[in-house]
Amino acid sequence: MQYTKPLANLIEHLQKLPGIGPKSAQRLAFHLLKMPISEIEKFANAMLTAKETIHYCEECFNMSASNPCEICTNPNRDNSVICVCAETKDLIAIENTNEYKGKYHVLQGLISPIDGIGAEDIRIKELLHRITNNDIKEVIIALNPSVEGEATSLYLTKLLKPFNIKITRIAFGIPIGSDIEYADEITLAKAIECRREIN
Repeated sequence: MQYTKPLANLIEHLQKLPGIGPKSAQRLAFHLLKMPISEIEKFANAMLTAKETIHYCEECFNMSASNPCEICTNPNRDNSVICVCAETKDLIAIENTNEYKGKYHVLQGLISPIDGIGAEDIRIKELLHRITNNDIKEVIIALNPSVEGEATSLYLTKLLKPFNIKITRIAFGIPIGSDIEYADEITLAKAIECRREIN
């Protein structure tokens, strides 16, 4: 069936969202069209406001409306420990466990030669700068157990060895091939608690 042009355009844009296929895009489009115009305006404004006000923290590269972010400016956080994550969504998953009280460093990606992403394309240089200029005692590597996550972890371990600091990796009760953001809080809490040192 041919959709009217504005509807086809809406469905096409919704399909660009991750995890949204043609049927889901169609269902969302029809749902949006049934919403009152005032709700649509609020929805559109929420997206625009988020896009305009959320930036990367200059210290840890977490997404935040403030700079530095709320975690970096929290005086109750342990400044001597940095947990390295690939994305902000992984940081949020770890925060939701209420187990970790240190600081973070968000790489904003993983090394992936197939996708043309090298070490210089993610926030590794900034991590090394933080470790050089602060009294860091431990770096926790909390990356997905994927090919890219493993490659990035090995690369980071090699770079961090000369600093003579404790390097740990979260324990994986998290299945190989899964993503941290989808793990439940108990599994993630255990993974943080049972982290091990990398030799």
